[in-house]
Amino acid sequence: MARRFRGKSLHKVDAKGRVSIPAPFRRVLEEGDPDWRPGENPQLIIVHGSNEGQCLEGYSLKSMDEIDELIEELPHFSPEREYLETILGTESDYASVDENGRMVLSKALRDKIGVAKEAVFVGKGNRFQIWEPEAYEAELARLREWAASQDNPKAMLYRPKAEG
Repeated sequence: MARRFRGKSLHKVDAKGRVSIPAPFRRVLEEGDPDWRPGENPQLIIVHGSNEGQCLEGYSLKSMDEIDELIEELPHFSPEREYLETILGTESDYASVDENGRMVLSKALRDKIGVAKEAVFVGKGNRFQIWEPEAYEAELARLREWAASQDNPKAMLYRPKAEG
């Protein structure tokens, strides 16, 4: 079974935009890069056109290949395929992990999501997200509020425990 991106981790961003990728996330990226070998640096894909610009999404090469295969199953010229090809094809870039386990977030990407001195990495299974910390807390509150309003047993997992 393949490793997945899990957990949440806060990291400092230096003036050049370098930020450490959580070590468990690096293991997933290594496993998901068919060209990776021990001692080398894995590649990844950063998508910056989804989620209304609130966060960046990181994918291993293998995860992105799986998504591309799903998109290719959609009818040519369908609105869904056109949208996904545009967002995932043109609003994304290759990136790599450096020898110190960091990646560089360009000024444009940092500005897009409002990251200045810190970024939070959030595991999402086959992908991870990079958020400005306060924006992530607001998103988490929104998700919890939605879950609390649902009559769905799965959503119950996310309801805050009653005090008392």
